[in-house]
Amino acid sequence: MRRLLTCLLLLTASLTAGATLAPAPARADTTSPSYAPLDRPGPRLTVPAATLDAALQCHGDPKAGPRPVLLNPATSVTPEENYSWNWAKVFTKQRRYHCTVTMPYHTFGDIQVAGEYLVNAIRRMYARTGRRIAILGHSQGGMSGRWALRFWPDTRAKVAEVIGMAPSNHGTTVLAGCITGLTTCVPAVWQQRAGSAFMKALNSRAETFAGIDYTNVYTMLDEVVVPPPSSGLTTGAGRIVNVRVQDVCPLDPYEHVMTGTVSPATYAIVMDALTHDGPARASRVDRKWCSQLYMPGIDPADVAGFAPILTALPNLLLTVVPSVTLSGAPLLKKEPALRCYVYAAGC
Repeated sequence: MRRLLTCLLLLTASLTAGATLAPAPARADTTSPSYAPLDRPGPRLTVPAATLDAALQCHGDPKAGPRPVLLNPATSVTPEENYSWNWAKVFTKQRRYHCTVTMPYHTFGDIQVAGEYLVNAIRRMYARTGRRIAILGHSQGGMSGRWALRFWPDTRAKVAEVIGMAPSNHGTTVLAGCITGLTTCVPAVWQQRAGSAFMKALNSRAETFAGIDYTNVYTMLDEVVVPPPSSGLTTGAGRIVNVRVQDVCPLDPYEHVMTGTVSPATYAIVMDALTHDGPARASRVDRKWCSQLYMPGIDPADVAGFAPILTALPNLLLTVVPSVTLSGAPLLKKEPALRCYVYAAGC
Protein backbone atom coordinates (compact mmCIF):
# COMPACT_ATOMS: atom_id res chain seq x y z
CA MET A 1 0.00 0.00 0.00
CA ARG A 2 2.74 2.45 0.95
CA ARG A 3 4.65 1.50 -2.19
CA LEU A 4 1.59 2.25 -4.33
CA LEU A 5 1.11 5.68 -2.77
CA THR A 6 4.80 6.43 -3.27
CA CYS A 7 4.41 5.60 -6.95
CA LEU A 8 1.41 7.92 -7.16
CA LEU A 9 3.43 10.74 -5.66
CA LEU A 10 6.25 10.18 -8.16
CA LEU A 11 3.80 10.10 -11.06
CA THR A 12 2.11 13.34 -10.10
CA ALA A 13 5.45 15.00 -9.48
CA SER A 14 6.23 14.36 -13.14
CA LEU A 15 3.38 16.68 -14.15
CA THR A 16 5.58 19.69 -13.60
CA ALA A 17 8.98 18.19 -14.26
CA GLY A 18 11.20 20.88 -15.66
CA ALA A 19 8.77 23.65 -14.74
CA THR A 20 9.65 26.41 -12.32
CA LEU A 21 7.01 27.30 -9.79
CA ALA A 22 6.39 30.98 -10.30
CA PRO A 23 5.25 33.34 -7.55
CA ALA A 24 1.60 33.11 -6.57
CA PRO A 25 -0.64 34.87 -9.12
CA ALA A 26 -2.00 38.32 -8.45
CA ARG A 27 -5.64 38.68 -7.45
CA ALA A 28 -8.21 39.45 -10.09
CA ASP A 29 -9.93 42.82 -10.19
CA THR A 30 -13.02 42.68 -7.94
CA THR A 31 -14.22 46.25 -8.50
CA SER A 32 -14.36 46.85 -12.26
CA PRO A 33 -17.76 48.17 -13.37
CA SER A 34 -17.35 46.55 -16.79
CA TYR A 35 -18.69 43.26 -15.44
CA ALA A 36 -22.32 42.29 -14.88
CA PRO A 37 -24.03 43.54 -11.71
CA LEU A 38 -24.18 40.90 -9.00
CA ASP A 39 -27.98 40.83 -8.93
CA ARG A 40 -28.75 40.66 -12.66
CA PRO A 41 -30.75 37.51 -13.51
CA GLY A 42 -28.75 34.83 -15.27
CA PRO A 43 -29.09 34.08 -18.97
CA ARG A 44 -31.07 31.25 -20.50
CA LEU A 45 -29.10 27.99 -20.61
CA THR A 46 -27.91 27.13 -24.13
CA VAL A 47 -27.05 23.45 -23.59
CA PRO A 48 -30.13 21.29 -24.31
CA ALA A 49 -32.04 20.37 -21.16
CA ALA A 50 -31.89 16.65 -21.97
CA THR A 51 -28.09 16.83 -22.20
CA LEU A 52 -27.83 18.66 -18.89
CA ASP A 53 -30.13 16.20 -17.13
CA ALA A 54 -28.29 13.17 -18.52
CA ALA A 55 -25.02 14.49 -17.08
CA LEU A 56 -26.42 14.46 -13.52
CA GLN A 57 -26.26 11.14 -11.68
CA CYS A 58 -27.62 10.91 -8.13
CA HIS A 59 -27.58 8.33 -5.36
CA GLY A 60 -29.56 7.87 -2.15
CA ASP A 61 -32.80 9.24 -0.75
CA PRO A 62 -33.16 12.94 -1.64
CA LYS A 63 -35.48 13.54 1.32
CA ALA A 64 -33.35 11.93 4.03
CA GLY A 65 -29.86 12.00 5.51
CA PRO A 66 -27.35 14.82 6.02
CA ARG A 67 -26.97 17.79 3.70
CA PRO A 68 -26.93 16.75 0.00
CA VAL A 69 -23.61 17.08 -1.82
CA LEU A 70 -22.85 17.78 -5.47
CA LEU A 71 -19.46 16.32 -6.45
CA ASN A 72 -17.77 18.49 -9.09
CA PRO A 73 -14.79 16.96 -10.97
CA ALA A 74 -11.31 18.31 -11.63
CA THR A 75 -9.78 19.13 -15.00
CA SER A 76 -9.01 16.00 -17.07
CA VAL A 77 -11.21 13.53 -15.18
CA THR A 78 -14.76 12.25 -14.99
CA PRO A 79 -16.61 12.06 -11.67
CA GLU A 80 -16.08 8.29 -11.68
CA GLU A 81 -12.31 8.71 -11.94
CA ASN A 82 -12.26 11.47 -9.36
CA TYR A 83 -14.76 10.29 -6.75
CA SER A 84 -16.12 6.74 -7.18
CA TRP A 85 -13.36 5.10 -5.12
CA ASN A 86 -13.25 7.58 -2.24
CA TRP A 87 -15.83 10.31 -1.60
CA ALA A 88 -18.78 8.50 -3.17
CA LYS A 89 -18.16 5.54 -0.86
CA VAL A 90 -17.99 7.86 2.17
CA PHE A 91 -21.29 9.55 1.32
CA THR A 92 -23.01 6.24 0.57
CA LYS A 93 -22.01 4.93 3.99
CA GLN A 94 -23.33 8.14 5.58
CA ARG A 95 -26.63 7.70 3.70
CA ARG A 96 -26.01 11.16 2.32
CA TYR A 97 -27.78 12.01 -0.92
CA HIS A 98 -25.04 12.87 -3.42
CA CYS A 99 -24.86 13.61 -7.11
CA THR A 100 -22.12 13.89 -9.70
CA VAL A 101 -22.08 15.97 -12.85
CA THR A 102 -20.13 14.82 -15.90
CA MET A 103 -18.66 17.66 -17.94
CA PRO A 104 -17.89 17.56 -21.68
CA TYR A 105 -14.43 16.45 -22.82
CA HIS A 106 -13.25 15.07 -19.48
CA THR A 107 -13.69 18.55 -17.97
CA PHE A 108 -11.22 20.01 -20.50
CA GLY A 109 -13.94 22.06 -22.26
CA ASP A 110 -15.03 25.68 -21.89
CA ILE A 111 -15.74 26.28 -18.20
CA GLN A 112 -18.52 28.69 -19.20
CA VAL A 113 -20.32 25.67 -20.66
CA ALA A 114 -19.51 23.63 -17.55
CA GLY A 115 -21.14 26.46 -15.61
CA GLU A 116 -24.45 25.68 -17.31
CA TYR A 117 -24.18 22.03 -16.25
CA LEU A 118 -23.65 23.24 -12.68
CA VAL A 119 -26.58 25.65 -12.78
CA ASN A 120 -28.85 22.82 -13.89
CA ALA A 121 -27.41 20.45 -11.27
CA ILE A 122 -27.95 22.95 -8.47
CA ARG A 123 -31.53 23.65 -9.53
CA ARG A 124 -32.38 19.96 -9.99
CA MET A 125 -30.88 18.88 -6.67
CA TYR A 126 -32.64 21.65 -4.80
CA ALA A 127 -35.95 20.76 -6.44
CA ARG A 128 -35.55 17.07 -5.55
CA THR A 129 -34.38 17.55 -1.97
CA GLY A 130 -36.10 20.76 -0.91
CA ARG A 131 -32.83 21.57 0.85
CA ARG A 132 -29.83 23.77 0.19
CA ILE A 133 -26.91 21.72 -1.06
CA ALA A 134 -23.14 21.67 -0.67
CA ILE A 135 -20.80 21.72 -3.67
CA LEU A 136 -17.62 19.72 -3.11
CA GLY A 137 -14.99 20.01 -5.81
CA HIS A 138 -11.37 19.21 -6.54
CA SER A 139 -9.09 21.63 -8.44
CA GLN A 140 -11.24 23.12 -11.26
CA GLY A 141 -14.22 21.53 -9.53
CA GLY A 142 -13.51 23.55 -6.41
CA MET A 143 -13.65 26.75 -8.43
CA SER A 144 -16.15 26.31 -11.27
CA GLY A 145 -19.24 26.19 -9.06
CA ARG A 146 -18.54 29.83 -8.28
CA TRP A 147 -19.16 30.69 -11.96
CA ALA A 148 -22.74 29.47 -11.59
CA LEU A 149 -23.20 31.44 -8.38
CA ARG A 150 -21.66 34.60 -9.86
CA PHE A 151 -23.76 34.84 -13.03
CA TRP A 152 -27.00 32.98 -12.08
CA PRO A 153 -28.10 34.67 -8.82
CA ASP A 154 -31.06 32.32 -8.35
CA THR A 155 -28.63 29.51 -7.52
CA ARG A 156 -27.30 31.28 -4.40
CA ALA A 157 -30.39 30.54 -2.31
CA LYS A 158 -30.05 26.86 -3.24
CA VAL A 159 -26.44 26.43 -2.09
CA ALA A 160 -25.34 26.40 1.55
CA GLU A 161 -21.66 25.51 1.16
CA VAL A 162 -18.89 25.58 -1.42
CA ILE A 163 -15.93 23.39 -0.44
CA GLY A 164 -12.84 23.40 -2.62
CA MET A 165 -10.00 20.89 -2.38
CA ALA A 166 -6.92 22.53 -3.93
CA PRO A 167 -9.28 24.84 -5.87
CA SER A 168 -8.00 26.98 -8.73
CA ASN A 169 -9.85 30.08 -7.56
CA HIS A 170 -7.25 32.47 -8.96
CA GLY A 171 -5.71 30.28 -11.59
CA THR A 172 -2.23 28.85 -11.96
CA THR A 173 1.10 30.08 -13.26
CA VAL A 174 2.25 26.55 -14.10
CA LEU A 175 0.31 26.56 -17.39
CA ALA A 176 2.77 28.97 -18.99
CA GLY A 177 3.14 26.62 -21.97
CA CYS A 178 -0.05 28.09 -23.41
CA ILE A 179 1.10 31.13 -25.37
CA THR A 180 -1.48 33.10 -27.31
CA GLY A 181 -0.94 32.76 -31.05
CA LEU A 182 1.99 30.36 -30.69
CA THR A 183 0.61 27.19 -29.07
CA THR A 184 -2.73 25.46 -28.84
CA CYS A 185 -4.39 24.40 -25.60
CA VAL A 186 -7.78 23.08 -24.53
CA PRO A 187 -10.29 25.71 -23.32
CA ALA A 188 -10.17 24.91 -19.59
CA VAL A 189 -6.40 25.24 -19.56
CA TRP A 190 -6.47 28.68 -21.16
CA GLN A 191 -9.14 29.76 -18.70
CA GLN A 192 -7.27 28.55 -15.62
CA ARG A 193 -4.15 30.57 -16.31
CA ALA A 194 -3.59 33.25 -13.70
CA GLY A 195 -4.78 36.60 -15.04
CA SER A 196 -7.00 35.09 -17.75
CA ALA A 197 -10.13 36.92 -18.88
CA PHE A 198 -12.14 34.07 -17.34
CA MET A 199 -10.46 34.47 -13.94
CA LYS A 200 -11.01 38.22 -13.95
CA ALA A 201 -14.70 37.75 -14.72
CA LEU A 202 -15.13 34.98 -12.15
CA ASN A 203 -13.71 37.12 -9.36
CA SER A 204 -15.30 40.39 -10.48
CA ARG A 205 -17.16 42.59 -7.99
CA ALA A 206 -17.34 39.84 -5.29
CA GLU A 207 -15.86 36.39 -4.86
CA THR A 208 -18.46 35.15 -2.36
CA PHE A 209 -22.12 35.70 -1.51
CA ALA A 210 -24.13 36.14 1.68
CA GLY A 211 -25.65 33.01 3.16
CA ILE A 212 -23.05 30.68 1.66
CA ASP A 213 -20.10 29.19 3.56
CA TYR A 214 -16.81 28.81 1.69
CA THR A 215 -14.09 26.38 2.79
CA ASN A 216 -10.92 26.28 0.68
CA VAL A 217 -8.47 23.48 1.52
CA TYR A 218 -4.95 23.97 0.18
CA THR A 219 -1.54 22.40 0.65
CA MET A 220 1.89 23.98 0.63
CA LEU A 221 3.03 21.05 -1.53
CA ASP A 222 0.70 21.93 -4.41
CA GLU A 223 2.66 21.96 -7.67
CA VAL A 224 -0.29 22.91 -9.91
CA VAL A 225 -2.25 25.54 -7.99
CA VAL A 226 0.59 27.35 -6.27
CA PRO A 227 -0.21 28.01 -2.59
CA PRO A 228 -2.07 31.18 -1.53
CA PRO A 229 -3.43 33.41 -2.76
CA SER A 230 -4.22 31.03 -5.64
CA SER A 231 -6.78 28.88 -3.81
CA GLY A 232 -7.96 31.36 -1.21
CA LEU A 233 -10.92 33.74 -1.27
CA THR A 234 -11.19 37.05 0.59
CA THR A 235 -13.93 39.27 -0.87
CA GLY A 236 -17.72 39.31 -0.75
CA ALA A 237 -20.35 38.68 1.90
CA GLY A 238 -19.92 34.91 2.28
CA ARG A 239 -18.38 33.28 5.35
CA ILE A 240 -14.86 32.30 4.23
CA VAL A 241 -12.15 30.08 5.66
CA ASN A 242 -8.95 29.21 3.82
CA VAL A 243 -7.47 26.15 5.54
CA ARG A 244 -3.88 25.08 5.01
CA VAL A 245 -3.58 21.31 5.32
CA GLN A 246 -0.28 21.67 7.17
CA ASP A 247 -2.02 23.66 9.92
CA VAL A 248 -4.02 20.53 10.69
CA CYS A 249 -1.45 17.83 9.88
CA PRO A 250 2.05 19.36 9.53
CA LEU A 251 3.48 16.21 7.94
CA ASP A 252 0.73 15.62 5.39
CA PRO A 253 2.69 14.49 2.29
CA TYR A 254 0.13 14.93 -0.45
CA GLU A 255 0.29 17.27 -3.44
CA HIS A 256 -2.39 18.62 -5.81
CA VAL A 257 -3.98 15.41 -7.11
CA MET A 258 -4.05 13.47 -3.86
CA THR A 259 -5.11 16.42 -1.72
CA GLY A 260 -8.57 15.97 -3.20
CA THR A 261 -8.61 12.19 -3.47
CA VAL A 262 -6.48 10.51 -0.80
CA SER A 263 -5.45 12.93 1.96
CA PRO A 264 -6.98 12.07 5.36
CA ALA A 265 -6.33 15.65 6.51
CA THR A 266 -8.41 17.00 3.63
CA TYR A 267 -11.14 14.50 4.48
CA ALA A 268 -11.21 15.67 8.10
CA ILE A 269 -11.42 19.34 7.09
CA VAL A 270 -14.20 18.68 4.57
CA MET A 271 -16.23 16.68 7.08
CA ASP A 272 -15.81 19.42 9.67
CA ALA A 273 -17.34 21.86 7.20
CA LEU A 274 -20.20 19.50 6.33
CA THR A 275 -21.11 18.68 9.93
CA HIS A 276 -21.01 22.17 11.47
CA ASP A 277 -22.68 25.48 10.83
CA GLY A 278 -20.31 27.75 8.94
CA PRO A 279 -17.08 26.84 7.16
CA ALA A 280 -14.49 24.44 8.54
CA ARG A 281 -12.41 25.39 11.56
CA ALA A 282 -8.89 23.97 11.74
CA SER A 283 -8.81 24.04 15.54
CA ARG A 284 -11.88 21.78 15.64
CA VAL A 285 -10.51 19.00 13.41
CA ASP A 286 -9.63 15.73 15.14
CA ARG A 287 -5.87 15.23 14.82
CA LYS A 288 -6.30 11.45 14.82
CA TRP A 289 -6.51 11.72 11.05
CA CYS A 290 -2.89 12.88 10.91
CA SER A 291 -1.74 9.35 11.74
CA GLN A 292 -3.72 7.81 8.88
CA LEU A 293 -2.27 7.10 5.43
CA TYR A 294 -5.46 7.67 3.46
CA MET A 295 -9.04 8.87 3.87
CA PRO A 296 -12.00 6.56 4.60
CA GLY A 297 -13.72 4.96 1.65
CA ILE A 298 -10.47 3.70 0.17
CA ASP A 299 -9.98 -0.06 0.54
CA PRO A 300 -6.25 -0.76 1.00
CA ALA A 301 -6.80 -4.40 0.06
CA ASP A 302 -8.32 -3.41 -3.26
CA VAL A 303 -5.48 -2.11 -5.40
CA ALA A 304 -7.94 -1.73 -8.29
CA GLY A 305 -9.54 1.02 -6.25
CA PHE A 306 -6.66 3.24 -7.27
CA ALA A 307 -7.01 2.41 -10.95
CA PRO A 308 -9.20 5.44 -11.80
CA ILE A 309 -6.63 7.97 -10.68
CA LEU A 310 -3.80 6.04 -12.31
CA THR A 311 -5.67 6.11 -15.62
CA ALA A 312 -6.48 9.79 -15.12
CA LEU A 313 -2.89 10.87 -14.58
CA PRO A 314 -1.95 10.74 -18.29
CA ASN A 315 -4.91 13.03 -18.99
CA LEU A 316 -3.85 15.40 -16.21
CA LEU A 317 -0.40 15.58 -17.76
CA LEU A 318 -2.02 17.08 -20.83
CA THR A 319 -3.10 20.12 -18.82
CA VAL A 320 0.51 21.27 -18.76
CA VAL A 321 1.51 20.02 -22.22
CA PRO A 322 0.07 22.25 -24.97
CA SER A 323 -0.98 21.05 -28.43
CA VAL A 324 -2.02 17.56 -27.23
CA THR A 325 -5.38 16.13 -26.20
CA LEU A 326 -6.93 12.68 -25.93
CA SER A 327 -10.29 13.96 -24.73
CA GLY A 328 -11.70 15.31 -27.98
CA ALA A 329 -11.71 18.84 -26.59
CA PRO A 330 -10.98 21.55 -29.16
CA LEU A 331 -7.42 22.87 -29.31
CA LEU A 332 -7.44 26.66 -29.42
CA LYS A 333 -4.77 29.26 -30.10
CA LYS A 334 -6.22 31.61 -27.50
CA GLU A 335 -8.62 31.71 -24.60
CA PRO A 336 -12.33 31.30 -25.46
CA ALA A 337 -14.16 34.62 -25.65
CA LEU A 338 -16.24 35.57 -22.65
CA ARG A 339 -20.00 35.27 -23.14
CA CYS A 340 -21.98 38.49 -23.43
CA TYR A 341 -23.79 37.95 -20.10
CA VAL A 342 -20.47 38.45 -18.29
CA TYR A 343 -20.39 42.16 -19.11
CA ALA A 344 -22.30 45.09 -17.69
CA ALA A 345 -23.67 45.88 -21.14
CA GLY A 346 -25.28 42.43 -21.28
CA CYS A 347 -26.46 40.66 -24.39
